[in-house]
Amino acid sequence: MTGKQGFQGNLSSNEILNQFRSLPEFSKLTNMVYMGMGEPLDNINEVLKSLEILTSEWGYGWSPTRITVSTVGLISGIKEFLEKSRCHLAVSLHSPFDKERRRLMPIQRTNTVMEVLDIIRNFDFNNQRRVSFEYILFRGMNDTPLHIKELAKILNGIKCRINLVRFHPVPGSHFHSPDEQTTINFKDALNKKGILTTIRASRGVDIKAACGLLSTLEQNKS
Repeated sequence: MTGKQGFQGNLSSNEILNQFRSLPEFSKLTNMVYMGMGEPLDNINEVLKSLEILTSEWGYGWSPTRITVSTVGLISGIKEFLEKSRCHLAVSLHSPFDKERRRLMPIQRTNTVMEVLDIIRNFDFNNQRRVSFEYILFRGMNDTPLHIKELAKILNGIKCRINLVRFHPVPGSHFHSPDEQTTINFKDALNKKGILTTIRASRGVDIKAACGLLSTLEQNKS
C-alpha cells in the first residue's frame, strides 16, 4: 500500500534522525528498525551517516545491535552496508522460488535472492550481529509445505531468524492472510528444521495504520 504513494524523494541523515529525536519518548527507546516506507539501501550514504551518528560515542552512543536495517535485497547496498556498519541486517524474502518471488518483488529480476544469500553466507559475521528474513504469508501462495522445504534448503548454513509477517488487508488486493493456525503450523515446521522462526505481532490494523496504510489513506483524501 505504501508503494502506491510513488517515489517522493530521499531523506537526508538529518531527516532520518529527526524521526527518532522528535519522539517524546525517544530517550526510552530500546530498538530501532529502518523499514517500511522506502528502501534504506537505495539511500545508502545518508543511512550510513545516520547510523554513524546513532552509534558513535560523540553521537547518541547506541549499540549497533539495537539497530536493524531492512532491504528488499539490493546487492551493492548490502555489500557496502555489511562492510561499513555493524548493525543487524533484515532481508525481505517472501518466497524461496525465483519465479514466484519475481511476481511479488520485481527486484528479483536484477538482484536475485540466491546472490544475496551468497553474500551473506560468505560474510564473516561476529557472534552479536544478526541476519533475519522477513516473510509475509499469503494464503494459498507461499504458505505450503513445499515452501517450508525450500526455505530450509536455501538457508542451509546461514545462522538466521525468519520473521513471519501477517498480510494486512489492502483495498483492491487479491491477496489474503492465512488463518492463525496455518501461520502457527508454518512457524513450527520451520523451527523443527532448525530455523529460528517467530511471528511478528501486528499493530495498527484496527485504524488502518499498519504498513503505511494510514499515510496513504490521508494522502488519497488530499
